[in-house]
Amino acid sequence: MLIVTTDGIEGRRIVDYLGIVSGDAIVGANVFRDIFARVRDVVGGRAGGYEAALRGAKKHAIEDMIEEAEAAGANAIVAVDLDCEVIGDSMLMVSANGTAVRLG
Repeated sequence: MLIVTTDGIEGRRIVDYLGIVSGDAIVGANVFRDIFARVRDVVGGRAGGYEAALRGAKKHAIEDMIEEAEAAGANAIVAVDLDCEVIGDSMLMVSANGTAVRLG
């Protein structure tokens, strides 16, 4: 499955547009990770726990988007966009959206 953020794939022709596909992942931040992140904010440095949670959420959202595209018969997804939102005080939502296409 080819996945790109552009509207097309150089050297390939889109023969069929199969619709918008998406995947979402919501992860919760645990109390200990929150405490260590706050300490990092004060003393500087990166919040590794949050970075790992964000990477995992992006991976799951993209995997869900790919599954939806495969079910539609696509062999590529174009115009992919990733969005992140904070929900409440301790939840993070990542959404992956794109257009499922069939390449010739």
